[in-house]
Amino acid sequence: QVQLVESGGGLVQAGGSLRLSCAASGRAFSNYILGWFRQAPGKEREFVAAISSSYGRTNYPDSVKGRFTISRDNAKNTVYLQMNSLKPEDTAVYYCAADLPRGSWPPRSYAYWGQGTQVTVSS
Repeated sequence: QVQLVESGGGLVQAGGSLRLSCAASGRAFSNYILGWFRQAPGKEREFVAAISSSYGRTNYPDSVKGRFTISRDNAKNTVYLQMNSLKPEDTAVYYCAADLPRGSWPPRSYAYWGQGTQVTVSS
Protein backbone atom coordinates (compact mmCIF):
# COMPACT_ATOMS: atom_id res chain seq x y z
CA GLN A 1 0.00 0.00 0.00
CA VAL A 2 1.27 3.46 -0.94
CA GLN A 3 -0.16 6.80 0.12
CA LEU A 4 0.69 9.87 -1.93
CA VAL A 5 0.43 13.53 -0.95
CA GLU A 6 1.06 16.29 -3.49
CA SER A 7 2.17 19.82 -2.68
CA GLY A 8 3.60 22.86 -4.41
CA GLY A 9 0.67 23.97 -6.51
CA GLY A 10 -0.42 27.58 -6.74
CA LEU A 11 -0.97 30.58 -8.95
CA VAL A 12 1.77 31.64 -11.36
CA GLN A 13 1.99 33.94 -14.34
CA ALA A 14 2.51 32.61 -17.83
CA GLY A 15 6.20 31.96 -18.44
CA GLY A 16 6.83 31.23 -14.80
CA SER A 17 7.84 28.05 -13.01
CA LEU A 18 6.56 25.78 -10.27
CA ARG A 19 7.88 22.63 -8.69
CA LEU A 20 5.40 20.06 -7.50
CA SER A 21 6.32 17.47 -4.90
CA CYS A 22 4.67 14.19 -4.07
CA ALA A 23 5.60 12.49 -0.81
CA ALA A 24 4.96 8.78 -0.53
CA SER A 25 4.46 6.61 2.50
CA GLY A 26 4.83 2.88 2.42
CA ARG A 27 7.51 0.40 1.75
CA ALA A 28 9.91 -0.09 -1.13
CA PHE A 29 9.33 3.31 -2.74
CA SER A 30 12.25 2.71 -5.07
CA ASN A 31 10.43 -0.24 -6.65
CA TYR A 32 7.57 1.90 -7.93
CA ILE A 33 7.08 3.60 -11.25
CA LEU A 34 5.88 7.14 -10.58
CA GLY A 35 3.76 9.34 -12.75
CA TRP A 36 2.14 12.76 -12.94
CA PHE A 37 -1.23 13.44 -14.51
CA ARG A 38 -3.44 16.50 -14.77
CA GLN A 39 -7.10 17.21 -15.24
CA ALA A 40 -8.56 20.52 -16.31
CA PRO A 41 -12.26 21.36 -15.79
CA GLY A 42 -14.42 19.60 -18.34
CA LYS A 43 -11.51 17.62 -19.75
CA GLU A 44 -10.24 14.08 -19.38
CA ARG A 45 -7.28 13.27 -17.23
CA GLU A 46 -4.04 13.70 -19.18
CA PHE A 47 -0.70 11.98 -18.76
CA VAL A 48 2.11 14.44 -17.99
CA ALA A 49 5.23 12.47 -17.03
CA ALA A 50 6.52 9.14 -15.78
CA ILE A 51 9.77 7.94 -14.26
CA SER A 52 10.82 4.34 -14.00
CA SER A 53 11.76 2.48 -10.86
CA SER A 54 15.27 1.81 -12.13
CA TYR A 55 17.69 3.84 -14.25
CA GLY A 56 15.45 6.90 -14.01
CA ARG A 57 13.99 6.45 -17.47
CA THR A 58 11.44 9.18 -18.20
CA ASN A 59 8.57 9.75 -20.59
CA TYR A 60 6.59 12.87 -21.52
CA PRO A 61 3.87 13.76 -23.98
CA ASP A 62 4.69 16.35 -26.63
CA SER A 63 2.56 18.95 -24.84
CA VAL A 64 5.07 19.27 -21.98
CA LYS A 65 8.29 17.85 -23.42
CA GLY A 66 11.16 20.28 -22.96
CA ARG A 67 9.27 22.29 -20.35
CA PHE A 68 8.52 19.75 -17.59
CA THR A 69 10.99 17.47 -15.80
CA ILE A 70 10.12 14.57 -13.53
CA SER A 71 12.64 13.37 -10.96
CA ARG A 72 12.68 11.22 -7.87
CA ASP A 73 14.56 11.08 -4.61
CA ASN A 74 14.27 7.58 -3.26
CA ALA A 75 15.97 8.53 0.01
CA LYS A 76 13.15 11.01 0.65
CA ASN A 77 10.33 8.91 -0.85
CA THR A 78 9.48 11.87 -3.03
CA VAL A 79 8.83 12.50 -6.70
CA TYR A 80 9.02 15.97 -8.22
CA LEU A 81 7.66 17.72 -11.27
CA GLN A 82 9.59 20.81 -12.30
CA MET A 83 7.42 22.91 -14.59
CA ASN A 84 8.99 25.74 -16.57
CA SER A 85 7.66 28.10 -19.22
CA LEU A 86 4.15 27.56 -17.94
CA LYS A 87 1.20 28.36 -20.18
CA PRO A 88 -2.43 29.09 -19.31
CA GLU A 89 -3.35 25.74 -20.86
CA ASP A 90 -1.28 24.03 -18.16
CA THR A 91 -3.93 25.06 -15.63
CA ALA A 92 -5.30 21.92 -14.01
CA VAL A 93 -5.34 19.77 -10.91
CA TYR A 94 -2.12 17.77 -10.91
CA TYR A 95 -2.02 14.26 -9.50
CA CYS A 96 0.84 11.94 -8.77
CA ALA A 97 0.49 8.22 -9.14
CA ALA A 98 2.47 5.08 -8.35
CA ASP A 99 2.49 1.46 -9.34
CA LEU A 100 4.82 -1.49 -9.50
CA PRO A 101 6.17 -2.35 -12.94
CA ARG A 102 3.71 -4.47 -14.90
CA GLY A 103 5.48 -4.70 -18.24
CA SER A 104 4.22 -1.66 -20.17
CA TRP A 105 6.10 1.61 -20.53
CA PRO A 106 4.86 4.09 -19.75
CA PRO A 107 2.21 2.39 -17.65
CA ARG A 108 -1.36 2.50 -18.94
CA SER A 109 -2.78 2.59 -15.43
CA TYR A 110 -1.64 3.17 -11.88
CA ALA A 111 -2.82 1.54 -8.66
CA TYR A 112 -2.20 4.44 -6.27
CA TRP A 113 -3.17 8.10 -6.59
CA GLY A 114 -2.77 11.27 -4.61
CA GLN A 115 -5.53 13.82 -3.94
CA GLY A 116 -4.16 16.40 -6.32
CA THR A 117 -2.84 19.94 -6.17
CA GLN A 118 -4.20 22.90 -8.14
CA VAL A 119 -1.98 24.72 -10.60
CA THR A 120 -3.32 27.93 -12.12
CA VAL A 121 -1.42 29.82 -14.80
CA SER A 122 -2.60 33.34 -15.51
CA SER A 123 -2.10 35.03 -18.85
